[in-house]
Amino acid sequence: MKQRHLRLLLVLALVALAAVGLTACGSDDSKSDSTSTADGASTETTTTASDAGGAIVSNAANGKVTLTIGSKNFTEQKVLGEIYAQALQAAGYTVKKQLNLGDEQTALKTLKQGDIDAYPEYTGTALLSFFGVKTDALPHDPAAAYDEVKADFAKQDLVALPPTPFTSSNEVAVTQATAAKYGLKNISDLAKVADQLTLYGSPECRQRLDCLLGLQKTYGLKFKKFVPVDLSQRSKVLSGGQADVSIVFTTDPQNKRDKFVLLKDDKGMFPPYNSTLVVRKASFDKAGPDLATTIEAVNAKLDAAVVQELNARIDLDKETPEQAAGEYLKQFGFVK
Repeated sequence: MKQRHLRLLLVLALVALAAVGLTACGSDDSKSDSTSTADGASTETTTTASDAGGAIVSNAANGKVTLTIGSKNFTEQKVLGEIYAQALQAAGYTVKKQLNLGDEQTALKTLKQGDIDAYPEYTGTALLSFFGVKTDALPHDPAAAYDEVKADFAKQDLVALPPTPFTSSNEVAVTQATAAKYGLKNISDLAKVADQLTLYGSPECRQRLDCLLGLQKTYGLKFKKFVPVDLSQRSKVLSGGQADVSIVFTTDPQNKRDKFVLLKDDKGMFPPYNSTLVVRKASFDKAGPDLATTIEAVNAKLDAAVVQELNARIDLDKETPEQAAGEYLKQFGFVK
């Protein structure tokens, strides 16, 4: 616990330095399916949070609207889903949760068929996996990536709300020993030794242009073997020696703890991965302005350091996503 408190103090210090002018720029097997109801506050208001650091004010009128918030099946997604669900509940909405839905294709299908009203998605994932943007056409400016994603989602009657400051990019990771042994600094350096190395990644990695498929097409890499692994195990197989190379996220707390070397994407295969809450247009219209105002407010504090801390609370400190999300909302004054 002492380590966690020291880590938290560091995170809060970093956030305090960056707070002025900060704006939004641009798995395990446990499944959550619960319902929370609005608290029925007596005073109605159309504003739930006056600024990025303001407390969320409950609007009794929102209690008539039920919103089901979903997420994909890994730590960061589940804590984001919890943050949005708890924030919207604080704004007075009746909120249900369907977290741990699966991969991005499953989550999008669930959204389109109306089983959920919203879930967080990454701009880069949407560009590559949903909209078929080729590597050489990827925007590398976060704002440009969001604008493209927003326009493409709009064609499908989906609203992509303004994104988080943090970006959670896929990265190619090796241990310090492997990097030193083969002289690895860039992803392209793997070309000379890939046929001797085993790559681990998520099950959908085979078909993704920001994973194995992209490493094959963009970098021409042919690994000795690819092994699919649950997202929650990607760092463990690398530190434990089963994997020579693993696909991790930039916001994984294990990267610093285990001192992994993240190889430079020298051919620009990875686009920006800022998170945007994607909402069904019908649900967005029904919810009214408090939905967007609430999400924009809680997004503003989600920079890389804070998100890495939230992931660490769950993956290292063994908190639940619900607990970590609740602490986040309290620490930054969104709820009392």
